[in-house]
Amino acid sequence: MGDNNILKQIKSDLDSFVGQEVKLKANQGRRKIIERQGVLESTYPKVFVVKVEGNQTPRRMSYSYADVLTETVEIEIKKNQMKIGCITV
Repeated sequence: MGDNNILKQIKSDLDSFVGQEVKLKANQGRRKIIERQGVLESTYPKVFVVKVEGNQTPRRMSYSYADVLTETVEIEIKKNQMKIGCITV
């Protein structure tokens, strides 16, 4: 299975969870990992968007499916605790 097929599979997996609460972990480099909770708002051909609740106003964070493939981003679906991607430090 090529990388392009894997990316399509990741998108397909995320498509089925649009509108659900998720926990997001993103590796920002230099051992800095951010963790946020929000709602998987939408998926697009190359990226997905998570709406997170901030201190003042909600904001949207977008990541590519390649970020999930390269283990830069991990998404956990809160309803069933399914994890997509894996963070390694």
